Amino acid sequence: MSKKTHHLGDLQYAIMRVLWNTEEASVADVCQRLPKEHQRAPTTIATMLTKMEKKGVVAHRADGRVFLYRAKIREADVQRSMVSDLTERLFEGDAAALVSHLLTEGEFKTDEIARLRDLIDRHGKKERGHGR
Repeated sequence: MSKKTHHLGDLQYAIMRVLWNTEEASVADVCQRLPKEHQRAPTTIATMLTKMEKKGVVAHRADGRVFLYRAKIREADVQRSMVSDLTERLFEGDAAALVSHLLTEGEFKTDEIARLRDLIDRHGKKERGHGR
């Protein structure tokens, strides 16, 4: 598991989601699969992919004259890094304060609250199991 931090902007994260879902994609494929709010000109996406490759988050291979891009990092690692950064910056590293904020400020459906309780219960059981 990588401890490297990955800070991605909105467009970069949207591009990564395309790559995580397709494994490999050309610039045209990425452009076609991006959500409406992140659609940009192919030249912009190509430039962004080049920058992301320099950051080490994507790689490419040539298939004739077309570059096919793939993710070099896992989605879970990016999520972990970005949530950790958010928790550190906004809640001084206090994960319970983050969860409290989400519960207080968010609008949760009954089934979502049940899912959260189940997750907390399972996490508690797992922690108690490691403490033996």
